[in-house]
Amino acid sequence: MTFQATLLRSMFDAAVAAAQPSLCLPAHLPEPPRGRTLVIGAGKASAEMARVLEQHWQGELRGLVVTRYGYAVPCERIEIVEAAHPVPDENGMTAARRILGMVQGLTADDLVICLISGGGSALLPLPDPALDLAVKQEINRALLQSGATIGEMNCVRRHLSAIKGGRLAAACHPARVVTLLISDVPGDNPADIASGPTCGDVTTCADALAILKRYEIQVPAAVTKLLESGASESVKPGDPRLARSEVRIIAAPQIALEAAAEVARKAGITPYILGDSIEGEARDVGIVMAGMARQVATRGQPFAAPCVLLSGGETTVTVRGKGRGGRNVEFLLSLGVALNGHPGIHAIACDTDGVDGQEEIAGAILAPDMLERAWSLRINPRLSLANNDGHSFFQALGASVVCGPTLTNVNDFRAIYVEPQP
Repeated sequence: MTFQATLLRSMFDAAVAAAQPSLCLPAHLPEPPRGRTLVIGAGKASAEMARVLEQHWQGELRGLVVTRYGYAVPCERIEIVEAAHPVPDENGMTAARRILGMVQGLTADDLVICLISGGGSALLPLPDPALDLAVKQEINRALLQSGATIGEMNCVRRHLSAIKGGRLAAACHPARVVTLLISDVPGDNPADIASGPTCGDVTTCADALAILKRYEIQVPAAVTKLLESGASESVKPGDPRLARSEVRIIAAPQIALEAAAEVARKAGITPYILGDSIEGEARDVGIVMAGMARQVATRGQPFAAPCVLLSGGETTVTVRGKGRGGRNVEFLLSLGVALNGHPGIHAIACDTDGVDGQEEIAGAILAPDMLERAWSLRINPRLSLANNDGHSFFQALGASVVCGPTLTNVNDFRAIYVEPQP
């Protein structure tokens, strides 16, 4: 690997390492209760969170958490179940139903520790009793391709669920509930992390219906009837059943960006964190970032090169082509097309959970010569972008980043390294 690629990959690795449960979870554990301790949870990091909790917990406990296929780790007292992500499956629905059953009959002396991380929405797919899993699967697929923001998608999910939108915490009442969150959403809003199973929700059924109409998502009549009736309204802040429910964010995108910035400093390069909650169409963000990088390279504004521009958040991809999607590779390909081989600008874009979209690929690394190399392979970069096929583009160039399950998830990581111009 070149120096630039090595530096970029090192920053990504540091970002992932900073959000590992082994580093960020132990300090946030509550005191053991007088009664029972029950551990529940969902997300791509939930199994590793459960393992770390077991290692540091003094006293009895039992529980169940659900994670993505391939993300399980061995635990002794907490059962780990694997299910599908991003489109839910029967395993996830069965696990969600079991979790909801486990919290029945708790007392005020009992403690529920809820381990939640990104991916929990798909991994806890218990539909409202008026719906079935097939309906939720179809709506989920449509939302993923619509270009809706994560907040909009989770609003819909909360109002079609029997467990999200504060319902899980309400079911735990009167036990104390301590939710430990690893944030993967812009703004770190707990209600949007795994659609907030233990958080009060300010959005409404009317909001969810408006989102479906805005993105022209066709839904069965049963969904429209449910939302119009308000029968599936979520649990609201201030509900007395949430009085003993506490939320603690233990890791977030900002932590990861700061760890990456330290790697750059140690290499003698000044880092600039542009934001940890950047949203929008991935290709549009790529164009904007290309303009910023060119200004740095050619004008020394607003920063002097060499420097690294860091950002996080969650962009979206409105899939119109026949490609495989992936917001990080779409951002990176758009950035590369906009830069058009501008010398001295290198970049990486990866999802910190190790999965960009539905691929077992975290993202990719961009070098100034990649468009030229693509043309030599008879690959049209603009056509690849129009087809939402960034994964095929970077795989053909050997530039994909494959790291396997990272056991954490603090959303997208982007770094653009700008060298001084000769």
